[in-house]
Amino acid sequence: MRVGMIGLGAIGGAVLARARAGGLGPGLELVAVLTRRPRPEEPLATTDRAAFLAARPEAVLEVAGHEALRAHGPACLEAGADLLVTSAGALVDDPFRERLEAAARSAGRRLRVLAAGIGALDILAAAAVGGLERVRVTVRKDPSAWWGTPGERLVHLAALSEPATLYAGPVREGARLYPQNVNIAAAAALAGAGLDRTELVIVADPTIDRHVVEIEAEGAFGSFAFREAIRPTAANPKTGELVAMAVVESLRRLVSPVLVGV
Repeated sequence: MRVGMIGLGAIGGAVLARARAGGLGPGLELVAVLTRRPRPEEPLATTDRAAFLAARPEAVLEVAGHEALRAHGPACLEAGADLLVTSAGALVDDPFRERLEAAARSAGRRLRVLAAGIGALDILAAAAVGGLERVRVTVRKDPSAWWGTPGERLVHLAALSEPATLYAGPVREGARLYPQNVNIAAAAALAGAGLDRTELVIVADPTIDRHVVEIEAEGAFGSFAFREAIRPTAANPKTGELVAMAVVESLRRLVSPVLVGV
């Protein structure tokens, strides 16, 4: 399968490195990378979407953020490629999500919202079949991960000595306020109870050096609680180390003859 990728930041760079080392596995070929700025050192990179699509990717992986997904996602589906999305937070915009869904349906392709290292999405999706009564997603990160967000206006992030709650409310509004930090919560909401019925709690926590995600749910199935603590990448403290690993696994699933857990 021919794969294209949008973005060459912390996640994209890790995926490209694995591709160069043969780490994508048999049956997958990375054929083009669409970037915002020129990358003359990288032969697969182009800033021209037409040139990117001319490489005929059968699947396009988006690892570039909300703006890039909005700019290029519909065109990739319309060109006949499946679209694998990590920027789930962009999908809280109903008209945009519906536009992507319509493009996928019209082209006979699929819009895939990747777990990207988030656990428990399979349980949420299964539980939603029977009905979910309550879902809460709590995202805790070191204060440095919240620089450049509305959290800077709420608390003095650099001086925090104890955890501070930056947001508590529906995922839809939280994703609007913290678009680059809560793709996790958006994906969980889309898998389970929905954007307006899933509660999001965002915490700046100076006592941790991991990205801690907790998902709690109750419904007809019973209840469950999930917790993960992921190391942030050196390149971007807002991104966890597990994300690129999970993205590579999602790519491998495109061609694997055996799938476990789906």
